[in-house]
Amino acid sequence: MKKIELEIVALSHSITQTHSYAVVLGEVDGVRRLPIVIGGFEAQAIAVALEKMQPSRPLTHDLIKNFMNSFGVTLHEIIICDLQEGIFFSKLVCSSDHDTIEIDSRTSDALALAVRFSCPIYTYENILDNAGILMEETEGEKKKKEKQEAYVEDDVPTGNEDLKTMTLDELNTLLNDVLDQEDYVRAIAIRDEINSRNKGKK
Repeated sequence: MKKIELEIVALSHSITQTHSYAVVLGEVDGVRRLPIVIGGFEAQAIAVALEKMQPSRPLTHDLIKNFMNSFGVTLHEIIICDLQEGIFFSKLVCSSDHDTIEIDSRTSDALALAVRFSCPIYTYENILDNAGILMEETEGEKKKKEKQEAYVEDDVPTGNEDLKTMTLDELNTLLNDVLDQEDYVRAIAIRDEINSRNKGKK
């Protein structure tokens, strides 16, 4: 079966499920999207890696990566291989010096590891046919839009709407507090607001 490469194009609050997030995968060199609902912990793990933030202590997926590296195991790719009753199934394709194996994984965990290992994400045509969304846009518009997309979408309520009214000093203090609490999804929004203000000063 032919594999289709995907990339993460957005990470947003899920409209349909409270306290859940949706990671949106986009077809590389295509216009289809594959939205997958994931939990808050997994969304945070993906966001931390995407934004290259450095937690004070390793998160669970960082620990798994460190463990694999220590024992010479490489993650080559992840494959979203099945869809049953609305649940996506994935596998990790790993290798050591002696063997290559496929390991069953929740899709959210597989994506969190894929970002950390910078390895490709694949799925199959039948899964995109059943769960994908066709985006009506040209390739040039697609690339431009993806560059402008934030990993946490601004038009979804996130509890960060009061950031505009805060001073830079207050934002920096809040950022430190939020990082201490390991709420990295909110930290990204605060950091983006600080960066936006600093750009406006130049």
